Amino acid sequence: MMLEVKDVSKIYDLGNNQVIPLDNVTVTVKKGDLVSVIGPSGSGKSTLLYTIGGLLTPSRGDVVIGGTKIYELNSKSRAQFRRENLGFIFQTFELLPYLTAKENVMIPLHLAGVSSGEQEASAIDALEKVGLSKRANHKPTELSGGEQQRVAVARGIVNNPRILLADEPTGNLDQKTGTEIMKLLCDLHEEEGLTLIFVTHDPAKARLAGYVVEMLDGHIVTNSLSKC
Repeated sequence: MMLEVKDVSKIYDLGNNQVIPLDNVTVTVKKGDLVSVIGPSGSGKSTLLYTIGGLLTPSRGDVVIGGTKIYELNSKSRAQFRRENLGFIFQTFELLPYLTAKENVMIPLHLAGVSSGEQEASAIDALEKVGLSKRANHKPTELSGGEQQRVAVARGIVNNPRILLADEPTGNLDQKTGTEIMKLLCDLHEEEGLTLIFVTHDPAKARLAGYVVEMLDGHIVTNSLSKC
């Protein structure tokens, strides 16, 4: 499934001033690509990720995923498209504290109307892929930061997404744990054939990708680099 970001801008009007986190951005990601997005704070990298994910409507331009212009869909259809095609991993994990690891992973499938039996089986399978099936019945407060992020990764892949989007997936982790999470993501990319796009502030992690989108003041420069 090819992703095309075509001449996308995001403009915020703040009184008499404009803030432009994305300024006429164009980038193409092919099926199976591993892409990192790097840049200083405020460069627009997270804005780009959320725009790709159908969560932040651009002021102009198109985001086309598998031939579908996602911002021409109404909000209900776009939400369904996200559930069927995209997975998300957030820096702050975004786990519900009153649910177990398994129940947190089941959330996307519950929203998609999948049967309870299939939800549970798929959640256990996803937790197995991230090496955490033995912690399935533990709540987030009973898990380490690295384990919580593994649960978040499992939740991101449980619907077998065509594109996985990760916003600073190691930002709240120590260096050792962050390296382990990046290895996990790289392994999933290779083994599952995932198209993976991740935001990072770390040049060493960015170089794990096949392509780097380097951002500055809402603009991008793409370079080819070695794959992980």
